[in-house]
Amino acid sequence: MRSSVSMPAISLLFAAASLPVSFGQPALNKSCSSFTVGDVAARVVSLTGQVSVLRDSEPWALNIGDAVQAKQVIVSGPDGNAVFCVSDGSTFEVFPNSEVVFRNNPPNWRDMLDVLVGRIRVQIQKLGGPNPNRVLTPTATISVRGTIFDVSVDDEERTTLVAVEEGQVSVRHRLLPGSQEKLVNAGESLKVYPDQPLARSRLDRGAAAQRILRAMVDAVYTAVSNSRTGTTGAGGGDGGGITPPPTCGPACVGGTRPPPPPPAPPPPAN
Repeated sequence: MRSSVSMPAISLLFAAASLPVSFGQPALNKSCSSFTVGDVAARVVSLTGQVSVLRDSEPWALNIGDAVQAKQVIVSGPDGNAVFCVSDGSTFEVFPNSEVVFRNNPPNWRDMLDVLVGRIRVQIQKLGGPNPNRVLTPTATISVRGTIFDVSVDDEERTTLVAVEEGQVSVRHRLLPGSQEKLVNAGESLKVYPDQPLARSRLDRGAAAQRILRAMVDAVYTAVSNSRTGTTGAGGGDGGGITPPPTCGPACVGGTRPPPPPPAPPPPAN
């Protein structure tokens, strides 16, 4: 049950995300509760829409307070969004049309997430010092110690985009073993291609531009995700979406077609 974000619209998402970005707006700081000593589960602290966990390849809907165990797969629908908390206070957010494996490599609990497709946002608690964790994608290994960052995976292009708001992450190419690691600092992004060495692009840190860009990224991601599933939010019909009104090109004024001209007068009587 894997969904992906299509091209060419994903190019707009990646282009937008390579501009100024501001994180920290979603609920990444929800308090973690109901954990016991040694608990290795992730618990849902915020949820909207359809978010499920796979059990024997069947999706089971999650609710606030539910636990996700090691090696379980989290799948979000076109309207699904959920924030999860782990026992050390770190959180991760799963966006719509995503597929993520939680702690796929026990007993190495530093491997926090495998992002198969879609988008996540992670906030790692520092715990008074470094708190090593890793996030893996089909093309990248992302090592973090205490930071907030975004990861987007395009299944069709097999690309990974890493954008850091706070702290620093180290990124290695998973498909090119000889490729050197790259450090991505706050305000920087890195796009990983399956067949190219790593290259870094610096982001402008203007606060106003960051807010605008974050809204653009969220809107584009939601729109593209909906287009993959034939939905646009609430709607009916076979596609689950709303059929847009027909367009009429440059003849339109204010989004509507102008009224037809009046009929020609009758010819004069002989």
